[in-house]
This record gives sequence, C-alpha cells and structure tokens, in this order.
Amino acid sequence: MDQLLALRVFVRIAETGGFSKAADQLNIPRPTVTKLVQDLEQHLGTRLLRRTTRRVQVTAEGSAYYERARRVVAEVEEMDQQAGGSRTQLSGRLRVDVGSVVANRILLPALARFRERHPGLRLELGVSDRPIDLVGDGVDCAIRGGELPDNRMVARRLASLGWVTCASADYLHRHGEPRHPDELAARADGPGGHALVGYFSSLSGRAFPLEFQRGGESILVPPDAGVLCNESTAHVQALACGLGLGQTFRFAAERHLADGSLRELLADWSRPAQTFSLVYPGGRDLSAKIRAFSDWAAELFAPLDAGRPASTA
Repeated sequence: MDQLLALRVFVRIAETGGFSKAADQLNIPRPTVTKLVQDLEQHLGTRLLRRTTRRVQVTAEGSAYYERARRVVAEVEEMDQQAGGSRTQLSGRLRVDVGSVVANRILLPALARFRERHPGLRLELGVSDRPIDLVGDGVDCAIRGGELPDNRMVARRLASLGWVTCASADYLHRHGEPRHPDELAARADGPGGHALVGYFSSLSGRAFPLEFQRGGESILVPPDAGVLCNESTAHVQALACGLGLGQTFRFAAERHLADGSLRELLADWSRPAQTFSLVYPGGRDLSAKIRAFSDWAAELFAPLDAGRPASTA
C-alpha cells in the first residue's frame, strides 16, 4: 500500500464527502480509491469511514485520524516545495471560483501574466455568481464580495470596490434624468417614474435594494424592478441595452461609461464600497499554489481599491 497516497485519498474523501468526488479531484480511478481506503483501514485495524447508499460519514476514529493525516499531507507538500526552492516550478491543479463580472473584467484580461509566472499550474476557473461549497466541490480558493457566510473560511482582503448609478443614453432620452434618489421609487408607468434593472441573489432569490448616501442622509430604494438578473455580467448588459436604471460596480461599467453607452447618474450620492476577498478553507496550511495566486490577485486588485489612502492610490 502507498500509505501517503492513501492518506491523500482519505483526507479528500473526508473533505468532499464522497469517493467519486475524491477520485475525480485526484484524477485516480474510483476502484483505486476504494482499494486504498480498504487497505488503510485494514492496516490501522479500525473503520475510518461509514458508507451508506446515500453518503459517506467519518467515524469518531476517522475524525481524529483525519486531523493528523491532513497535517501530514500538508507538511509533505510544503517540504517538497521548500526542498525544490526556486528551481521548482509550481505544478498541478489549482481550482479558483470567481464571480462573472470579476472574471470577465479583471481576471481574464490579466491572466496571461499569472500563467507566465507559473506555467506549470493547470488553472481551473469556475465562473459563476452562485455561492458554492469550496470543500465539497474541491475548490482551492475563491474571490467573493461581502461578508463571509461561513466561519470555516479564511479571507484575505483584496480591495474595496466602488459602485456607480447609471443608465443608457437611450433610456435617459425616453425617461429623463433623475435629480434625487426619491424619484426612483415611482413606477415606470407613472408620471416621472423610472424603470429599474435589479440584481437578485442566486442563493436566496432576494432582490437587493439600491443604496444612496450623502452626508448624514441615507436612502434605500426598494427593488421593485421590471427586470432582475442574478448574473453580474448580464446585469451590466441589461443596463447598457436601455432596460432601465440601476447600480453596478464601477469597474464593471467602466468600458460602457468610457464609450458613452452608459451615463453616470446622481454622482453626488454614493453607495458604500464592497470589500472583495480571496477565501479558502480554514483548518489547513496555506499551500504554495494558493499563496502564489493570492499574492498575484492582491497585486491585480490594488489599483482598483477604493479603500486605499490617496497617497498610495
């Protein structure tokens, strides 16, 4: 039995909750995964996993063994990286999950630079606005905005990204330009009303309100929108197509603002910037692959950071 490989397999099964997921993520045939676990349990003389037709559960003995096995696997990987030093190129799979508009507007245009630094890495980019289970889906790290919903995750702040309220020139020609956020609460089919293009959560289905702040005044406009999207790139496109007025991240609308297909509105009002972070599962050592991607992402996001002091911007 290759005990180190068996440890890797057991750790991945414990984290993903399935033999098939572990086999896919480690690129090992399913029968080999099953045999390694059986050999490991026979070697230890104890049951590590409890298998049913529906799920795989870690036993009490397996849970204690997992904690030490995880550290051993992480230490071996770190030893390999340190022994190779600068002569060793990072290699293997790195799965990163990222929202649509961040992928299309920030990551992909610059990704060639990361590939030049680390040509041995196979980068798998999962692009979706839908939150995922990093551990269960075998994702090494993700870039996400807002507060972390899961306290098992560790976050590295990348940037605070600002918002813009905008609409297309065609829409403004038809409906006029609002002078105050209160005007947005009126229905589009009423006098002086405006159509809104909203954004709703893929997870909860909840639509988010528009937010406006100026001085000590704060206004929330209910998400009573004629069009709602749950994907950020489509949301920006809906605004550019003249379907209504809305709020999106400034970096997402930058190209449209530059070519005039979108115009900024209510510029004397602001919405609090949203923090974006690189997140990865806690309880494990930070691998060299994740550290390399994290450092590169921090460099990439730094010029966009609305939270940086003006002297360093």
